[in-house]
Amino acid sequence: MTEMSRQRDIIARIQPQQAADVAAIAKWVSKEGDAGNAAYYTFHATWDAPSALAFAAIGQRDVAPYILRVRALGLEAQLYESENYNAELALPGRFDWAFVLTYIAPLLVIILLHDLKSGEREAGRFNLLAAMARSERGLWRRRIVLRLGALWLMLVLPFAVGAMISGAHIGGIAIFFLVSAAYLVFWTLLCLWIGSRGWSSVTNAATLAASWLVLTLILPAMAHLAINMVVPVRQGVELTLAQREKIHGGWDRPKAETMQAFFKVHPEWKDTKPVEGGFHWKWYYAFQHLGDPAAGDQAKAYRAGLERRDSLTVRTGALLPAVGVQTLLHRVAKTDMRAGLAYQDRIRIYHERLRRFYYPYLFNETPFREADFAKTPKWD
Repeated sequence: MTEMSRQRDIIARIQPQQAADVAAIAKWVSKEGDAGNAAYYTFHATWDAPSALAFAAIGQRDVAPYILRVRALGLEAQLYESENYNAELALPGRFDWAFVLTYIAPLLVIILLHDLKSGEREAGRFNLLAAMARSERGLWRRRIVLRLGALWLMLVLPFAVGAMISGAHIGGIAIFFLVSAAYLVFWTLLCLWIGSRGWSSVTNAATLAASWLVLTLILPAMAHLAINMVVPVRQGVELTLAQREKIHGGWDRPKAETMQAFFKVHPEWKDTKPVEGGFHWKWYYAFQHLGDPAAGDQAKAYRAGLERRDSLTVRTGALLPAVGVQTLLHRVAKTDMRAGLAYQDRIRIYHERLRRFYYPYLFNETPFREADFAKTPKWD
C-alpha cells in the first residue's frame, strides 16, 4: 500500500502548488491583461487517482504518468512527451499482491502437494494410512483442503485488511477472492495429476518446478514478444516529434493560410478582427490547434495498436493462467492499459474545455484579468 499512499500524497500536494503557480502568473498577466500570456504560461494539473484496489495490483501505475500538467497548446505532444515513463518502455513487475499470487503462491502449492502421496510411500506409511482410514479418498481430500485452505487464507486475509483500509467495494474484493481461489485450484489439480503418475517425490518436484517456470515465465514472455511482433507500435515520442514539426512549420506558413485552415475547424471565429502585422496570439494558437488534427491519424494508429495488443493479451490469458490472472486483477483494480487510455481521454475532454474557455478572450481580444483566472475550468 506504500506506493499508492505515495501517489495519493503527491496528488494531494500538487493541488495547492498548482493554485500558488496560477496566483503568481495571475499577478503579472493581469497588469496588461494579455489572454495569450495567460493561456501560454498557465499549466493546468490533471491527475488520475488510484482506485481502492490499486495497492493489490499496481499494474501500469508505476510506469505510466498519473499526473500531467497541460496548457492550451497542441495536446498530442504534451500527452507523449513523458514517454520515458510510458509502459511501452518499462519492464513489468512490482512486488504487489498480484505478483505474490501469480508467481509465489504456485511454488507454495508445489511445496505442499508435490509429495502428498509419494512422500507417504517413501516413508512406508501409505498402506497403513489407507488401511486405517474409513475412506482413502476422504483422507487425501481432507489433507488437500486443509493445506490449500490454509494457503488461501494466508493470501487473502492480508489483502482483505488492506482492501478494507482502502475502502474497496465488496464486489471487487469478491472478484479477487474468487480469482485467487481458482488459480490455487488450477495449481492443485496440476500437482495432483503429476502426483498420480507414481513418480518419486523428487521427480514430482522437478516436474512441477519446470511446469511453473514454463507457465509463469517462459510462455508469457514468448507470448509478449509474439504480440509485439504481430502488432508493431511506433513509440509515442515519434508522434510528439511529428506534431511538433507540423506546429513549428506554422511559423513559416502565411498567416492567412493558417487562419483560413483554422476557421474551417472553428467557423465561429472567422468574423473576428483579422490578424495583421507580425506576431499575434490568435495566429499562434491557430497553428497550435492545427497541430493536433495533423497528428490525428498517427495518434489513432498508435492507440489502435495499443488496444490491439491489450486485446491479444486478454486472449492469451485464456490459455495461460498466469497472464489471465494478472490481466483480470489489473482490470478490476483499474491499473491496466485501458485505464491509462481512459485517463488520456479525460485529459482530451478537459483540454478542449480549456481551449473553449481561452478562445473568446483571444479572438475577441478581450483583456484577461486576475478575476478571470478563477473562472478557468477545473479538473474533475
